[in-house]
Amino acid sequence: MTLRKQPAPMPVHITELRMSAPPKQSLPVPVNIQTAIMRVPKIPTAFYRFLYTQVGRRWHWVERLRMDEETLAAILNDRRTNVTVLYVDGAPAGFFELFQHDAERMELVHFGLFEHALGLGLGKWFLLQTLYAAWSTDPALLTVTTNNLDHPRALQLYQMFGFSPVSTREATILPLSDAELLELARRG
Repeated sequence: MTLRKQPAPMPVHITELRMSAPPKQSLPVPVNIQTAIMRVPKIPTAFYRFLYTQVGRRWHWVERLRMDEETLAAILNDRRTNVTVLYVDGAPAGFFELFQHDAERMELVHFGLFEHALGLGLGKWFLLQTLYAAWSTDPALLTVTTNNLDHPRALQLYQMFGFSPVSTREATILPLSDAELLELARRG
């Protein structure tokens, strides 16, 4: 098997958003779907990488996949990190990750659904559950960052729930190479 050379960097437009009050909306649980939302306080790195890959593959999430085990474990085991998994009909279907920077600021680090959960009417409802969890610690500010490689309606959805853009910047993302993908498959 011949591996392709390193993929070309992809330009990305990043938007940082802030929210200074909890959402006022409420949404019913989507009908005819069994859901469970469970926090995973001591998440194994392999399970986290599985969640991250399942959600982020379409959106070019690569940062956490490139981290070594010790670095990723340190982030996940930090008491300020909260990883919570959405289950639909008994199977993982998405996750969110929150990070409590200090008493004043909470960050929504990652949020998303697995491909099999898209189109079921869960996105808005799950984001609202995520925001309720973030605001349960009563921060003064909740932040999130998105980009133009994310779901096409991500920015609109964040704004619909009360986030306001505060800055933008340009960057590049280097997609995973075949060699990196092979190494990830070997890891497991």
